[in-house]
Amino acid sequence: MTATFNHIIIPANDAEVSAAYYRNLLEIVDAPSWGPFANLIMSNGVLLQFAKAPTTFDSLHFAFLVDDEHFDRSLAALVEARTEYWGDPQRSHNEIRQEDGGRALYVLDPGGHLVELLTRPYV
Repeated sequence: MTATFNHIIIPANDAEVSAAYYRNLLEIVDAPSWGPFANLIMSNGVLLQFAKAPTTFDSLHFAFLVDDEHFDRSLAALVEARTEYWGDPQRSHNEIRQEDGGRALYVLDPGGHLVELLTRPYV
């Protein structure tokens, strides 16, 4: 069997708030939840599990490949909500990155993690 990515536990200040954020941003659906987890499932079967961290945690970076239409919807929702976004992971450019025939943006989730939406893969 070839290795495939199955799930990730994402530390959160509030698991339900973070799950709702990703549900809307990524347009994904709830999965059955148990224990401390608020779970979402992506169309490729990858499970995102949000859990309140028992201690403080470092910020992580998650990148999600989306199509152009999804990117446009997400960008419109961020603009409508007046959510700050950037064109680079250092958060120094307040504009969408447009390179390699694609677009990308970075935004902070409710737990302080850096979320990247991109329309073309790097490799």
